[in-house]
Amino acid sequence: MSETDEKFLPEDLPNWQIPYWDALRDHRLAVQRCNECGSLRNVPKELCAHCHSAGATWTEIPGGGEIYTYTVVHRAPTPAYQAEAPYVLAHVAMDAGIRMIGRVRDIDPEEVRIGLRVKASYDDVSSLWTLLQFEPET
Repeated sequence: MSETDEKFLPEDLPNWQIPYWDALRDHRLAVQRCNECGSLRNVPKELCAHCHSAGATWTEIPGGGEIYTYTVVHRAPTPAYQAEAPYVLAHVAMDAGIRMIGRVRDIDPEEVRIGLRVKASYDDVSSLWTLLQFEPET
């Protein structure tokens, strides 16, 4: 088993989540927009948290935002990530009006701060899976 295989990757995805992962693989961000109330959903869900409607349309959003909160991971959840510690996981308030979670790369963890402008970046961990990450805007 390779190091990539040991890292956390989604398994047995429900059909309604596949467009999210397909978009990441294409280096795009796509989220669900509720057909009833218009609110955005991330992480993809079967029902809208606001109005409980099941109908949604996949919508591409821009990748910019600012760090809302974050943590520095010193002890990784699996051995496959330990060599990369310390690293930053952040909740990012996206310009589109929702929050997304991802690793912040290309910055020293001690330089990360709430309000830091970041943009989406993508980690192609295999030919099938791409993970959302963020990097500082330049």
